[in-house]
Amino acid sequence: MEDEFYRIKRLPPYVIAEVNAMRHAARQAGKDIIDLGMGNPDLPPPAHVIDKLCEVARKEDAHGYSASSGIPGIRKAQANYYGRRFNVDLDPETEVVMTMGSKEGLASLATAITAPGDVVLAPNPSYPIHTFGFIIAGATIRSVPTTPDERYWESLNRAMAFTVPRPSILIVNYPSNPTAETVDLAFYERLVAWAKENKVWILSDLAYSELYFDGNPTRSILEVPGAKDVAVEFTSMSKTFSMAGWRVGFAVGNPKLIAALKRVKSYLDYGAFTPIQAAACAALNGPQDIVEKNRNLYQKRRDVMVEAFGRAGWDIPSPKASMFAWAPLPPALKDMGSLEFSKQLLTHAEVAVAPGVGYGEDGEGFVRIAMVENEQRLRQAARNIKRYLASMGVNTPAG
Repeated sequence: MEDEFYRIKRLPPYVIAEVNAMRHAARQAGKDIIDLGMGNPDLPPPAHVIDKLCEVARKEDAHGYSASSGIPGIRKAQANYYGRRFNVDLDPETEVVMTMGSKEGLASLATAITAPGDVVLAPNPSYPIHTFGFIIAGATIRSVPTTPDERYWESLNRAMAFTVPRPSILIVNYPSNPTAETVDLAFYERLVAWAKENKVWILSDLAYSELYFDGNPTRSILEVPGAKDVAVEFTSMSKTFSMAGWRVGFAVGNPKLIAALKRVKSYLDYGAFTPIQAAACAALNGPQDIVEKNRNLYQKRRDVMVEAFGRAGWDIPSPKASMFAWAPLPPALKDMGSLEFSKQLLTHAEVAVAPGVGYGEDGEGFVRIAMVENEQRLRQAARNIKRYLASMGVNTPAG
């Protein structure tokens, strides 16, 4: 027998898990760890959504198998959301499928459309499922930059010119996890034209569609005329409605890709629990004030974090969107590397962050900071970090 299974051999140890294990051990030892590592919302879902969950769960006929692609009501609700938010028309029957969060949707679609040896273009750094979902399916990954500048386009064109076999799929994720970078509609227009010219499918991860700041709404690739010819887009209710543990997401767009995803999912699952789907409908169809409230709260946290960490001696670029900041290591500690810096921060400042190298080799030199603690805790984290930096001989501002 082989010592290790084929797909397991293709999955390296999860770097971020090392920091997570240290965090768990520290908490077990009674330490007050300020956890800015995992993007796990600390806010509750809207009250009317929980009420709907309870109401439907009390029905005797609500506990059987559900629909793998989502009940008709939730697919219609998602189509209506795209119409309101992006002015995009979607057919709930052929262009919308519910997923168990965007992560599962991406992995299931990878299984559906990827053959062993296919080449997939994925950003580096990126959220792990953007690469490993396809690696599990047998694909080969060719990295492209995350930053959407001219180097990005040069990388795409080199990949098409020099890769054998030619890449057939491109992953995009804006607002980016982990870098929080954003793009405008002109970027998507150029991308759709490129994909049509090169016969490449585009999978767009728009999980942070509603967490945008400073009055600059995120855009959808499907706003581009003809985008549905080559693209599908994934969204999630995890961050928008603070429903991360509910595992509700969607894929929308190209009917051929949606049909492939539906077919694979019909073999893998029976869909989310029906009361959860009904409650998700209530979220999408009901009052949307909670969305703006959450957005404003994260923006205030962003401003507090950037200001407080800056006073502590760690300058962090202010993110334009998402619930993350992508922070370069303090210059004096850059040689330490992101994993060791994250360990040091956890041990000596009692602050957990995610090492950038866990998101790809181009993430080295950075850490991802999740804005999932309240403003008071963010200021406490800054004070702890200031003491740590001072202990390392890093000059910190007065005050």
